[in-house]
Amino acid sequence: MIRFIMTIESHPRLSGWSAQIKRWPVIGLLWQKFLENPKELERFLKFALVGAIGAVVDFAVLNVMKWTFEQIGLGEGWRVSLRPHQIQLIAANVLSFSAAVLSNFTWNRLWTFPESRQRPLGSQLAQFAVVNVLGLGINTLLLVTMDQYVFQHFVSPRLSYNLAKAFAIGVVLFWNFGVNRVWTYRGIK
Repeated sequence: MIRFIMTIESHPRLSGWSAQIKRWPVIGLLWQKFLENPKELERFLKFALVGAIGAVVDFAVLNVMKWTFEQIGLGEGWRVSLRPHQIQLIAANVLSFSAAVLSNFTWNRLWTFPESRQRPLGSQLAQFAVVNVLGLGINTLLLVTMDQYVFQHFVSPRLSYNLAKAFAIGVVLFWNFGVNRVWTYRGIK
């Protein structure tokens, strides 16, 4: 990993690319932290891999639950401002996101941040849950918004909400890593 970072900083094209990233808000700060501490880049890559496993769980549960809610007619006939599709999508998203969070917490505690196992499980899980409840809010807002206002205009409904979900997962990855790193897993070298 250290060799990779040194290659970036010493390579003429890659160092220019790196300098550009450093100027970006938030991502630039994270990138600078990776360059200063290659262990953080390794942790981020592990966190992203764990997140990819969580994304598989998330997509699988989302699609199974959305289909199930369509079959039982969840939200049909309800006197609310949301359409049944949106109600089903939000309900399925809460379940799928929750399943992914449990998977992610387990793998992050065991593999990404193994030093964290010295801390009490309950308080660490509570911190992780708080971060992820906020992440769920961001995820759901992006999912419903991108589904309704962007992707539904170009693709089928099922592909639309899956593309919206992929977008939401990508955004929330950075939120979750950043906040969990400075709060839930703070002080871990």
